[in-house]
Formats: sequence, structure tokens, C-alpha cells
Amino acid sequence: MMEKRKLKEDFKVKKAGLWVVSCLMFLVWSLPAAAATTLVIKGSTTVLPVAQVALEAYMKSHPGVNISLSGGGSGEGIKALIDRSTDIANSSREIKEKETASAKAKGVSPMEHVVAIDAIVPIVNPRNKVNGLTLDQLSQIYQGKITNWKEVGGDNIPIVVVSRDSSSGTYESWGHLVLNGAKVTPKAQLQASSGAVVQTVSKNRYAIGYIGLGYLNRSVKGVSVNGIQASVQTVLAKTYSIARPLYMYTDGQPKGEAAGFIRFVLSPAGQKLVEKEGFVPVQASDKKGAKKGKK
Repeated sequence: MMEKRKLKEDFKVKKAGLWVVSCLMFLVWSLPAAAATTLVIKGSTTVLPVAQVALEAYMKSHPGVNISLSGGGSGEGIKALIDRSTDIANSSREIKEKETASAKAKGVSPMEHVVAIDAIVPIVNPRNKVNGLTLDQLSQIYQGKITNWKEVGGDNIPIVVVSRDSSSGTYESWGHLVLNGAKVTPKAQLQASSGAVVQTVSKNRYAIGYIGLGYLNRSVKGVSVNGIQASVQTVLAKTYSIARPLYMYTDGQPKGEAAGFIRFVLSPAGQKLVEKEGFVPVQASDKKGAKKGKK
């Protein structure tokens, strides 16, 4: 009798224990999964390679963060920031006064963060025998005043001008640094990305284009400007003339993952990735940190 009673008591204890475990498991299963944080980054295709390698490294140490990265051009990125549809706007040009005014009207305060320095490189097909051009020759080619390669030491054949489209920050910078505000010839073939410029020039022996230094590869040939080849060293020495800062814009002082991501890009580890992609790291003696956009 004693043994039967003991068995019944043991069974009740085990049954009660199983009930407690079941309840705990139900509670755990019923808890909502922790929502992943999503960071949206949009804009310049020039800044895109920097943002891509940085986000890959950042997500390894922040597995709970989802990052949505897309191009579209500097103008589209800044527009998205003003519309509050992106957390970070990548831009290869400084924000315009009219964009700052539009942002202010919507309660957005653009703050710029210089994340790298870039050289804009004129490129030709590797089979083109022209290796160097002056700044003035580039200006005349893109204005449609020089139209044949023989005028700059090449073959007697028309120049096919390839340019970025007007939504591109690289287009804006080229217009400022090379054309001094003059318009690109209407005969130019406009491309939506730096990659498209590379592809077009690589397939046309007599085409000329321009890209950020980070996009330069063996399928095209970089042309020297005033006898100086674009490189990290010549940009740092300020002997290469077609160079500009690259930006990430936020709405005011960045918070949360936006702050963490930009902090990583500007860290020594992030700047090593910048250099690895062919861009120039931000130097302590030059622009660094953040400042508010134009008012």
C-alpha cells in the first residue's frame, strides 16, 4: 500500500512539473519576436560601393539590423531625405540651397557628413591611343566644341560623348569642376549610373566618359588631366584637380542605427574599407565630422 501511495505522489509531482514546463513554453512561444531595426539608405551611385562594403561589415556585428540600400542618384537620395522615406541620403555633391529650403519647409534639417574624398576620372576605351587631356580640352569636348579625336592627338573619327544624367551628383560636380557651369552637349549619351558609363565606354572604341575613381577597372582606361593621373596619392597631394567630397546626409543629428552606421564609416575600420574601394579616406586635416547643410 505504501509503495502504491508513493508511486501516485511521484506521478502527481511529475505531472505538475510537466504542466509548469508546458506553461513556460507556451509563454515563450506566445511572446512576439523582437522586431528587427531597419535602416534605409538611398542616393548616389558613386557612394554606393562605400555604403555596400560598410553595411556588410556593420551587419556582421549588428545582426538585428536590416539595411535597405539603393542608388538612384544624389538628387533622388536628397529628395527621399526631404520626404522622410530614407534615413541616410548618399550624395556625391553638396546639398543645394533650394533643397535645403524645401527640407526646412517640411521640418527636415539636413546635416552633412563627409565620409570620403573622390576623384572624377575621364575614361576612354583601352584601344584609344589618347592617354591624356587638358582640363580645357575636356571642357571643350563636353560642350561639343571639340568633336573629333584628331583634334586632341587621336584618330580621325568623331568623339562619342558619354555623360551621367542630370540627377547625378557626379554630373553636377563635373559641370562645376570641368565645365565651369557650361552645359553638356545635347549630343551626349546620358547614363543613369557610373557602372553604365563604364559599360558604354568599354564597348565603344571612340567613346569618352567620366566616373568616380572607385569605379575605375581594366575594361576602361583612365586619362590623365593636365599630365596628372588620378590616384589616392595625387588627390591627397592636391595635384589632381577634379576631386570632391562624398557625403551622407541625415535629418539633423543622426540617432539610433543611422548614428551607429555613420560612426562606423568614419571609424579607422570604415575608412580602411573606403580606401580599399579606391576612394580617399577623410583626412584629419581636411573636412571631417558633420556640419549642417546650407540654409
